[in-house]
Amino acid sequence: MSQLADQLQKVVDKAARLIDLCGALQEENDLLKLENQSLKVAVDASKNKSAELEEKVRIVTMARSLEGLKAPELGVNEKSLDIKQKISEFVREIDKCIVLLKK
Repeated sequence: MSQLADQLQKVVDKAARLIDLCGALQEENDLLKLENQSLKVAVDASKNKSAELEEKVRIVTMARSLEGLKAPELGVNEKSLDIKQKISEFVREIDKCIVLLKK
């Protein structure tokens, strides 16, 4: 009978360990769910910010194109663009002078 009692005690001990382990795993699962939720919120916020920035880029590109500027000329080549505009202004002034001289 003592052998049966020993086996029963081992089963009870193992069941208690399993219950403790189950509780710990449930706590870990809850923490992971909270972390997952916060990461989803962060991803959504990042997507929204990205969409806003893409919209701003689109608007700026459209505004620049309406000003007569081409998108590849933005940024790095702005100085050369300013120079080209100055040259265009000088050419127009020269054309006006030539027209006045012909009269």
